[in-house]
Amino acid sequence: MSPEGRLAIAGATGFVGSHLHAALLADGADVVAIARDAARAERLLAGGEVAEASIDSEAELKSALAGCSHAYFLVHLMAGENEGYAERERVAAEHFGRAATRAGVERVSYLGGLGGHSPHLASRAGAADALAGTGPPLTYFRAAMIVGPGSASYELLRSIVSRLPVAPAPAWLDNRTQPIGIRDMTAYLRRSPETAGAAGREVQLGGPDVLTHREVIDLLAEQMGVGGPRWLPVTNRIAKAEVMAAGAATVTRGDPSVAAELALGLQEETVVTDPSGAALFDVRPEPIGTVFQRCLTEEERLEEAGVGG
Repeated sequence: MSPEGRLAIAGATGFVGSHLHAALLADGADVVAIARDAARAERLLAGGEVAEASIDSEAELKSALAGCSHAYFLVHLMAGENEGYAERERVAAEHFGRAATRAGVERVSYLGGLGGHSPHLASRAGAADALAGTGPPLTYFRAAMIVGPGSASYELLRSIVSRLPVAPAPAWLDNRTQPIGIRDMTAYLRRSPETAGAAGREVQLGGPDVLTHREVIDLLAEQMGVGGPRWLPVTNRIAKAEVMAAGAATVTRGDPSVAAELALGLQEETVVTDPSGAALFDVRPEPIGTVFQRCLTEEERLEEAGVGG
């Protein structure tokens, strides 16, 4: 069933945003992607309208949001030159919230992360506070690591398995996480406009499997049919998070700066503590093993087609 009203996505060219954009178009929704560079967004997105607006301009955002009943704020500024990204994200969220209010948007959905003490997780919480304080009623989705072909988390996991025969294993690598696949993450987001009970509340999301970070890596190695890294126990004093983050930036196939920030988040547990928000949605997330199988199948398909490397 097609969602009612016009929907806006800020951050539609990102990993989660592009999947959501495609899914909403497939639903028959009236979607507008808000992008700083409209020409680039039109090249990256398969159809739909694009409105050019800077996240630093409330006037441009208000114009882009005109006529929209629901808006998604999926802007993340962590990649590349990321110095000061947390403050930029918070300010951008304030601009978006005020513009959405002025444009008459009824609700906003935002995606952050579980946990909240590492820099990038804290930045998500700060952006959520800014949206809630300046904009329409907010549905604040908080998810554990999101796994899919090309996601930053998957690229980091894949790189650890394939490039590290030996890996340090400090105690905090046994912190638990609850990874969720991109298909399921998209399913929650696409149902947000029609789930009235989710307005003005937090929705914690994770897959059905609760595993340690080390178990997640070992499971992917098993799915790939390889041995995976041999874990070398070390003390937290030696394997400081900052050192591990620098190593993650070196080994990943994805964006090094993003990988480093993700590695800092391994110091805390990212599991669902309140499932009541997710219970509002008719979504049954897949096991992480199934998600990994989908990723590997897609990689194989692209390799056979001669796409990527």
